[in-house]
Amino acid sequence: MSRICQITGKRIVVGNNVSHSKRRTKRTFAPNLFDKKFFLEEENRYVSLRVSASGIRTISKKGLKAALEDAKSKGFISAY
Repeated sequence: MSRICQITGKRIVVGNNVSHSKRRTKRTFAPNLFDKKFFLEEENRYVSLRVSASGIRTISKKGLKAALEDAKSKGFISAY
């Protein structure tokens, strides 16, 4: 499974690791992802998602159904 949040679309980004002598080498910044199950009340079933911490906050704020519809329209998930 790739390291992409299914709600916000956050993914690995590349940056520089800077040492004390200011030497720069490439490194990656991974999103804070969790494999989590959410209960979808409209369909009376559980949905397994790989979401970031900010994705969990988005679901808490908007609601699960609205967050899933938003993610589907942006192309982060194909079906739920």
